[in-house]
This record gives sequence, structure tokens and C-alpha cells, in this order.
Amino acid sequence: MVIQVCLKATPENSDLFFEYVLNLKTKPRRGWQKKLGLKNPESVADHAYCVAAIAMVLSDSKKLDSEKILKMAILHDLAESITGDLTPEDGPKQKKEDAAMKKILSTLNPPIRKQYWLLWNQYKKNTTREAKLLHDVDKLEMAMQAKQYQKMGYSRKKLEQFFDSALKKSNDLQIKKMILRQKH
Repeated sequence: MVIQVCLKATPENSDLFFEYVLNLKTKPRRGWQKKLGLKNPESVADHAYCVAAIAMVLSDSKKLDSEKILKMAILHDLAESITGDLTPEDGPKQKKEDAAMKKILSTLNPPIRKQYWLLWNQYKKNTTREAKLLHDVDKLEMAMQAKQYQKMGYSRKKLEQFFDSALKKSNDLQIKKMILRQKH
């Protein structure tokens, strides 16, 4: 019902865009599969929702543009509805993700398409305070998910790489402290 209301409220035909969004629910986070051997890891949609919720709170506490960071958070892994979750072991992903994002955004009218493309590029290039925070939140969420898997009984030793990667790749001191709390 909510989707039907949204469809009526938009002038362009957004059905396909919403299908791409919904498809994220079926895309597993492959790093957990590859490195932990999980059969049913969190989905990209699970991850994106948690990233958005964490980013909203931290953005407000840092007095950043919360609307901007929420849009970035929702868009940050949307290309994966086509590419799947690409891990570092899969090699360069920028061209694949750019092509996927162009295809996804082509389903929207030009002003919205342009706005989302610019936000997505700000995130990818890490050019704004919001993008920088979101990159760090992305790593924090990974550490928090690792902690959840640890509580479920998965090997602390195998999970260590996720905590270490999150710490290494984050820059915000507050977030580093939060990651350390997850690790210990």
C-alpha cells in the first residue's frame, strides 16, 4: 500500500526504481559468506538500513546535514541491486557500480536523477563532511554486525579481520572508539 501511494505521488514511472530498491533484500553481504562461511548473512538492505539509522543519529549529533546523509546512506549501496555485493577480492568495482547506478537512476525523472547522482558521487569521492562520516559509519556498522555474529557463536578469530578493517579504514575519533567497544 505504501508503494502504491508513492507511485501515485511521483510524476515519473518509478516502479522499476522501487524494484531495484526491493532487490537489495535478496542480495547477501558476500564478505560474511566468503570469510565466515555464513549461509544466510545479512542482506545489503539490512546493512543499508542500519547504516542510515546510525548515520542519522551521528549526523544530528555532529550538526551535519541529516537529510543529505540519509539520502547518501540509502543510495550508497544501491548499485548492488544489479552488481551484487562486490568484495575487495572481486577487483575494481567502480566502473561496474557506475554503470549499474546510471541504469537504476535512469528510471527517475532528470532533476531527481541528477540530485541522486551528485550525492552518490560525493559519497564515492568522499568530498563532503557527510560523505566522510558516512564512510566511517559504513565501517562502524560492519564492526557492529561482526559483534552480532560473535554473539551468535561465530569464531572471534575469524571476525577479528572485520574489526581490524573497520578500525583501519575509519577516521572519525568517536567512531573509532565505538568500533573499539565492539571489538572488546
